[in-house]
Amino acid sequence: MPFSPKIQSTYQPKRLAVKLTAKGEQFVLNVHPWVFSNSIVKINDDAKSGDLAIVFNKNKNKVIGLGLYDASSPIRIKMLHSGMEKAEINTAFFKQKIDTAFEKRLDLLQTTTNSYRLLFGENDGFPGLIADVYASVLVVKLYSEIWLPYLAAILPMLQETAQAKTVVIRLSRGLQNSKAHQLKDGDVVFGTLENEVVQFVEHGVNFSANVIKGHKTGYFLDHRENRKRVGALSQGKTVLDVFSYAGGFSVHALANDATEVTSLDISEQALEIAIENGKLNTYSGIHKTIAGDAFDEMQKLINVGKTFDVVVIDPPSFAKQASEIALAKKKYAQLAALGEQLTAKKGMLVLASCSSRVQYQAFFDINSQALKQTGRPFQLQLKTQHDSDHPIGFPEGAYLKCGYYKLG
Repeated sequence: MPFSPKIQSTYQPKRLAVKLTAKGEQFVLNVHPWVFSNSIVKINDDAKSGDLAIVFNKNKNKVIGLGLYDASSPIRIKMLHSGMEKAEINTAFFKQKIDTAFEKRLDLLQTTTNSYRLLFGENDGFPGLIADVYASVLVVKLYSEIWLPYLAAILPMLQETAQAKTVVIRLSRGLQNSKAHQLKDGDVVFGTLENEVVQFVEHGVNFSANVIKGHKTGYFLDHRENRKRVGALSQGKTVLDVFSYAGGFSVHALANDATEVTSLDISEQALEIAIENGKLNTYSGIHKTIAGDAFDEMQKLINVGKTFDVVVIDPPSFAKQASEIALAKKKYAQLAALGEQLTAKKGMLVLASCSSRVQYQAFFDINSQALKQTGRPFQLQLKTQHDSDHPIGFPEGAYLKCGYYKLG
């Protein structure tokens, strides 16, 4: 079965000789995957996205790294290889990176799970490229034009590794507007897709993802272990899942015999998916939904004296840029305070953040401070990060943090 000709690029990448500032060189030698435009001292005038950047050190003229040039990003060079050890960027190079990434996922694939992140961007040596697997469907999301000349070589290797019957391409907003390719967001480039809603299994719990129209690649796989843990905590309990999206935490709770689960999200469409995902499993509890702004709806629940045994608050990123950090921290403090009021006596409050700009320790400090102000006894029982298919390869690669607070 052939791949779509749309993945073939007419552009033949060139080799660029690059010299960096002393600070830029240090980043490369420390195996950081990003080189910003202000670190570049010297580069070819005709550089284009996808060209191979060969980074020389300033003094000895020795190669210290190889990366891909990105003309449309402040992160001008996305590094593929760092250090003095020789490397050639070719099919064998990418194959070895894919094999290494797959080996890291093998333990997860021994569980009753057939959905996983095969490539986690920079953390697996593929900056600006994500590959997620949902049962027999592989979804590759591109965030940069740098990969266009290499797709024809990389996609068949990913398809074979994942044993995928179908390959879907998703494009970032920037790439959807790019004229450097013929691809459309949601293009099926290998096999056929009978239904854009694909069913998959996560630790024995059934889910579905819309791989064409859903957020990112259709679902958020990074919280998998936390969803399983919340499921185990929910047996015989009442649960509130705030910012529930497609019901990840809600469905695990229902499948683990929660008596009543309330999914709260601003999107009615997401809540419909949450209800449908619940129905893919056998459960006896009640599944309620609330559509509206999380802060407003939580306050309304507090006003009528409603509490839950388990409260999960997993908001979207509040700090997409540096200027939003202060407001994000304020919102996290608000959510911790609202969550405490909604958590029943001796209940569990689970607070999460996916804002990479709000540091790990800062997030837990904000939560502790907000909870201390309530005067209610609490114990931080556990701190978690991404699941194993989201390995952290550099500091900015760590964005997810989650705390389990047992309240008195």
